[in-house]
Amino acid sequence: MILAELPFDSGTMLAGLKRWVERESPTFEPHAVNAMMDLASGDLAAAGAVVERIAGPAGLGDCVRASFPHPRRGEPGVLVMGHLDTVHALGTLEKLPFRREGELAYGPGVLDMKGGIFLALEAIATLRRIGVETPLPVSMLLTSDEEIGSPGCRAIIEAEAAKHAYVLVPEPANLDGGLVTGRYAIARFDMEATGLSSHAGADLRKGRSAIAEMARRIGDIEAMTGDDCTFSVGVIHGGRWVNCVPQSCKAEALSMAKRQRDLDDGVDRMLALTSVDADGMGFRVSRGVTRPVWEPSAATMAMFEIAHEVARDLGFELTHGSAGAGSDANFTGAMGIPSLDGLGVCGEGWHTLQEHIVVDSLAQRARLMAGLLTRLS
Repeated sequence: MILAELPFDSGTMLAGLKRWVERESPTFEPHAVNAMMDLASGDLAAAGAVVERIAGPAGLGDCVRASFPHPRRGEPGVLVMGHLDTVHALGTLEKLPFRREGELAYGPGVLDMKGGIFLALEAIATLRRIGVETPLPVSMLLTSDEEIGSPGCRAIIEAEAAKHAYVLVPEPANLDGGLVTGRYAIARFDMEATGLSSHAGADLRKGRSAIAEMARRIGDIEAMTGDDCTFSVGVIHGGRWVNCVPQSCKAEALSMAKRQRDLDDGVDRMLALTSVDADGMGFRVSRGVTRPVWEPSAATMAMFEIAHEVARDLGFELTHGSAGAGSDANFTGAMGIPSLDGLGVCGEGWHTLQEHIVVDSLAQRARLMAGLLTRLS
């Protein structure tokens, strides 16, 4: 088999990916996520997979597990893993319609990470179609809450990964097209400021604004950012009536560090900000979802060397490195399972209204994925 001659066409693949991108699937809209899972399940079944639906976390969408026929089915094999939830709200297609402009294609979730999952499925389907059997059985796991840290799906991910010898994650490639062989540690925090309500017009001075307290705290928190650990606040909810001094304000923060001990120190610093008086007013911080640091193991680097050889056979050089944005490979890598990430499409602007992919990378990365699947043993 000559990898460069595998029958992948980026234009044809883009037409198939269009269906996925136009099926919007924001995390907090379970019916929309489930509709996307229905679409993916149909494509998996058409590729010959045995598809199983897994009930999702409470209030969130379902997951899908698929396995492809193989003589060694049941033995530890290769798990291709990804998420089909996105950060883009329903209706984003009106502002970010799926479209191709020259060498780029735009759309919500096209890069993170529907493009990667779609090309991985195309790689598996194409190998089956041309009669190439992989050394190990191949399975796929699609989850529904990665964009909020995988609080409900982590147990599913870890249980499924534990059955496999390797994990491949087609999250977006690094900006230079390189793979991800490690990820930084990430912690999320829930915060609440509690004040005293009063009429904002008649009794303003009798109240204590929870929003004002939260605003002061946000400045303090983001000022804690340093080279070892970062802190940012990304969600705020407070107040209901403009003529009422707000009694409660809630927010969410995220902290990231390259080393676990630095994140642990950051967690301690955040939790130490809790301060509540005898009347129950003040500021509270509680720890949310945490992704452990994933440091590249010898087994992961051995996987990268295989990928590097495949890339050379395809005529390009492949780099690698650790990345800041979390993924579910944080969990599998921290478990000690050889994991390789960043196998998805090339592009930029994920999580924004400029999210796009480089169209030609669809076929190139599908060949890379196919090469890996045929060489992992």
